[in-house]
Amino acid sequence: MPSTSIRKFDYDPSTRVLSVWFVASGKHYEFLDVPAEAVAAFKAAFAKGVYFNSHIRNRYAFRLAAGRVAPASGD
Repeated sequence: MPSTSIRKFDYDPSTRVLSVWFVASGKHYEFLDVPAEAVAAFKAAFAKGVYFNSHIRNRYAFRLAAGRVAPASGD
Protein backbone atom coordinates (compact mmCIF):
# COMPACT_ATOMS: atom_id res chain seq x y z
CA MET A 1 0.00 0.00 0.00
CA PRO A 2 1.36 3.46 -0.82
CA SER A 3 2.24 5.56 2.20
CA THR A 4 0.91 9.05 2.81
CA SER A 5 3.98 9.99 4.85
CA ILE A 6 6.89 8.13 3.23
CA ARG A 7 7.57 8.85 -0.43
CA LYS A 8 10.42 6.39 -0.92
CA PHE A 9 12.98 4.38 0.97
CA ASP A 10 16.15 2.57 0.00
CA TYR A 11 18.65 0.42 1.87
CA ASP A 12 22.36 -0.21 1.38
CA PRO A 13 23.21 -3.51 3.11
CA SER A 14 26.95 -2.90 2.81
CA THR A 15 26.75 0.27 4.94
CA ARG A 16 23.50 -0.60 6.79
CA VAL A 17 22.11 2.83 5.89
CA LEU A 18 18.37 3.17 5.42
CA SER A 19 17.46 6.22 3.32
CA VAL A 20 13.94 7.59 3.76
CA TRP A 21 12.28 10.40 1.82
CA PHE A 22 9.24 12.04 3.43
CA VAL A 23 6.17 13.32 1.60
CA ALA A 24 5.25 16.37 3.70
CA SER A 25 8.69 17.92 4.09
CA GLY A 26 10.32 16.46 1.00
CA LYS A 27 13.38 15.84 3.16
CA HIS A 28 15.65 12.84 2.90
CA TYR A 29 17.13 11.29 6.03
CA GLU A 30 19.64 8.50 6.42
CA PHE A 31 19.24 6.14 9.37
CA LEU A 32 22.49 4.52 10.43
CA ASP A 33 23.37 0.95 11.36
CA VAL A 34 19.90 -0.42 10.62
CA PRO A 35 19.84 -4.23 10.49
CA ALA A 36 18.59 -5.88 7.31
CA GLU A 37 15.87 -7.65 9.32
CA ALA A 38 14.38 -4.31 10.38
CA VAL A 39 14.37 -3.12 6.77
CA ALA A 40 12.71 -6.34 5.58
CA ALA A 41 9.96 -5.89 8.17
CA PHE A 42 9.58 -2.22 7.15
CA LYS A 43 9.27 -3.23 3.50
CA ALA A 44 6.66 -5.88 4.37
CA ALA A 45 4.62 -3.61 6.64
CA PHE A 46 1.15 -2.70 5.41
CA ALA A 47 1.33 0.78 6.99
CA LYS A 48 4.85 2.06 6.34
CA GLY A 49 4.43 5.25 8.39
CA VAL A 50 3.13 3.36 11.42
CA TYR A 51 5.96 0.84 11.23
CA PHE A 52 8.53 3.60 10.76
CA ASN A 53 7.28 5.54 13.78
CA SER A 54 7.15 2.44 15.98
CA HIS A 55 10.33 0.64 14.95
CA ILE A 56 12.79 3.01 13.28
CA ARG A 57 12.26 6.62 14.37
CA ASN A 58 14.03 7.34 17.68
CA ARG A 59 15.75 3.92 17.59
CA TYR A 60 18.59 4.59 15.14
CA ALA A 61 20.98 7.49 14.72
CA PHE A 62 20.14 9.59 11.68
CA ARG A 63 21.32 12.51 9.59
CA LEU A 64 19.71 14.83 7.09
CA ALA A 65 21.04 13.94 3.66
CA ALA A 66 21.89 17.08 1.74
CA GLY A 67 21.53 17.40 -1.99
CA ARG A 68 19.59 14.20 -2.67
CA VAL A 69 16.01 14.53 -3.82
CA ALA A 70 13.45 11.77 -4.31
CA PRO A 71 12.25 11.28 -7.88
CA ALA A 72 8.90 12.91 -8.60
CA SER A 73 7.40 9.51 -9.42
CA GLY A 74 8.21 8.16 -5.95
CA ASP A 75 10.06 5.17 -7.41
